[in-house]
Amino acid sequence: MIVGVLALQGAFKEHMDFLNELGVETLKVRTPEDIKTVDGLILPGGESTVMGKLLTRYNLKLPLIQLIRSGLPVWGTCAGMILLSQNHDHLQVMNIDVKRNAYGNQLGSFIRYETLKVLDEKPLPLAFIRAPYIESSGSSVEILCELDGKIVAAKEKNMLATSFHPEVTNDKRMHQYFLDMIKNRM
Repeated sequence: MIVGVLALQGAFKEHMDFLNELGVETLKVRTPEDIKTVDGLILPGGESTVMGKLLTRYNLKLPLIQLIRSGLPVWGTCAGMILLSQNHDHLQVMNIDVKRNAYGNQLGSFIRYETLKVLDEKPLPLAFIRAPYIESSGSSVEILCELDGKIVAAKEKNMLATSFHPEVTNDKRMHQYFLDMIKNRM
C-alpha cells in the first residue's frame, strides 16, 4: 500500500511521518503522475486558497476529481476538508458545506478530547488550528463527531473529512482509521 499526501503546501510532512511510523509507504503528491500510483490520498491542513490555486497550476484538479469520484480513498484535514467541500470552488466532491476559519485565528487554537464512535471509547485529542467546521451535509454523509453542535468529522463513501489536525498530536488512531478505509477498498 502506498498513501499519497498532497505536498504543495501545508502540513504534509507530519502526515507522512505518522504513516511511516505505522509502517506505510508514502509518496509526496505533486504531479498528475504521482496520484496515479497511490492507493489513498491525504489532503493536509494549510491554506485552502493557496492549495486550490496550486491544484490548478500543476494540473492536479481534474485528475484528482476523477480519481476521487471513481473511488480513491481521500482524507481532508482542515484545509483539506475545505478542498473537498461542495461550497468552495476547489474539488467540490463531498456533499458538505464548510465554514472557513470558523474557530477563529491562530491564537484561538485549542485542543479538546472527544470520543469518536468509529474508533473506540478512548477520547481522541482534537487539535483545532484556524479550523473550519461543517455547516450542513447531505443525507449520504455520516457524521463522525460533533463539537458543541458543530460537525467536525464526517465520512461520505470513500471520503473522510476532519476539521482537526490529528497529525500534530501523538494519537495515530485517525490515520489507522483512514488506512482501514484504503484496505477495505483494495
